[in-house]
Amino acid sequence: MAVVQELFQIPSVVTLLVSVLVLLILYLLIDTQIRGKEPPGPRSLPLLGNLLQLDLKRLHLNLFQLSQKYGPVYTIYFGPKKLVVVAGYKIVKEALVNLGEEFGDRDIPPVFKDYAKGHGIVFANGDSWKEMRRFALSTLRDFGMGKRGSEEKIIEEIHYLTEVFENFKGKPFDNTEALMHTTSNIISSIIYGDRFDYDDPHFQEMVTQTKRNVQLMASPGVLIYDMFPWLGWWLKDRKVLMEGFKFTLTQIKQMIRKLRETLNLEERRGFVDSYLIHQQKMKTSREQESGYYHDENLLMTVANLFAAGTDTTANTLRWGLLLMAKYPHIQDRVQEELDRVTGGRQTRIEDRKNLPYTDAVIHEMQRVAQVTPLVRHSTSCDVVLQGYSIKKGTAVALLLSSVLSDESEWESPSTFNPSHFLDDQGRFIKRDAFMPFSAGRRLCIGESLARMEIFLFFTTLLQKFRFTPPPGVSESDLDQTPVFGFTVSPTPHTLCAQPRDRSS
Repeated sequence: MAVVQELFQIPSVVTLLVSVLVLLILYLLIDTQIRGKEPPGPRSLPLLGNLLQLDLKRLHLNLFQLSQKYGPVYTIYFGPKKLVVVAGYKIVKEALVNLGEEFGDRDIPPVFKDYAKGHGIVFANGDSWKEMRRFALSTLRDFGMGKRGSEEKIIEEIHYLTEVFENFKGKPFDNTEALMHTTSNIISSIIYGDRFDYDDPHFQEMVTQTKRNVQLMASPGVLIYDMFPWLGWWLKDRKVLMEGFKFTLTQIKQMIRKLRETLNLEERRGFVDSYLIHQQKMKTSREQESGYYHDENLLMTVANLFAAGTDTTANTLRWGLLLMAKYPHIQDRVQEELDRVTGGRQTRIEDRKNLPYTDAVIHEMQRVAQVTPLVRHSTSCDVVLQGYSIKKGTAVALLLSSVLSDESEWESPSTFNPSHFLDDQGRFIKRDAFMPFSAGRRLCIGESLARMEIFLFFTTLLQKFRFTPPPGVSESDLDQTPVFGFTVSPTPHTLCAQPRDRSS
């Protein structure tokens, strides 16, 4: 200071003010440089963040539109909560695969903290999540998930499903319930060791409540609660969802109790039996992971598997049948290929390699449906993505829908075009940007089962039925408007399933 005073001959008070001003300028310059490394984004308001700029009913579309303006990696504020959005195939892949460890944690909004309490697979992190995921994958494989064992379960269930379709005798009907019951029975047979009768009121309640829960999980009221948890008691959606969760868990507890009462240590009927037997063994073990095998983890893991194994697969099939009715020329080609290759017999997974066009149609309907449009992760440490600094614990929304409609990866992303998966000779080709099950360490645990179900159900239904719009409705009038929730489903609709006469 003395040097400054001697040079400028100014009072000490003024010198102090100048010094403070210089330090403030330096601080602002440094802070600007630091913040300049963070992803850009729209200016936010105190407390509200960017809430006024968001369409909570069409959130993933809204987030994708904002990526067109602010770039493939940008920041937005859900109320006071910071969220980094990642869009486009190359960058989503970089985050999920190349930086899978850094982006591998799950962002768990308050409503799912209230529900799961850190247990299970979907809404959990850390060592408990790792152990439950490892056990679930190993056990599901033991029960033939994605292999011959589950193929037989699916083919058995197909007979019940086709009976339901046949009972409508070609008249219009909403296939939602039948497809939900079918996919629920596949995962139920793996979890519990047995299927349910479609008319079982207990089973119907479980399936119906699961669908309601999934619809509410991304409702505006629940999203508002995630931003402002202190509003919880005044938000109807949050209250109804928690009641739905409670009902579902009560139902599952009853199932587990019955299985526990009839447990045979020498015979495993399903996933629950395997867990209970392992749980008993771990009680006498001193291994560190033994503490993870408690009833809360079992309950939540079963709830996760049941919901994931029911809703997404059923919605994918609903989209597929709707698209077949809307594009009859594509349905014609699928049925011609199926008839030529199988001769009318039951399709098997091994037929896939001889059904390139059908396989391409199935992949394209998954790409267009975008049933799981985004996944929410969080960073496990400080990380740099595309030159932007993202701090540890930051919530990240990875837009899978932007991958499946990336203009740099798909020739006609906004149209239903099976040629996306065919080469010039009509052979099926894999596409790296086909990522409906996510990727990396949080890849959907039931991918192999879902792929098998979609293939076998879709091909068998197309063998047996011709799908058309209701009388008086043209193909062009069929509504493809999606209904947004935690997953994306078609607008409620009816179709006719006309039994096919292949003898002609």
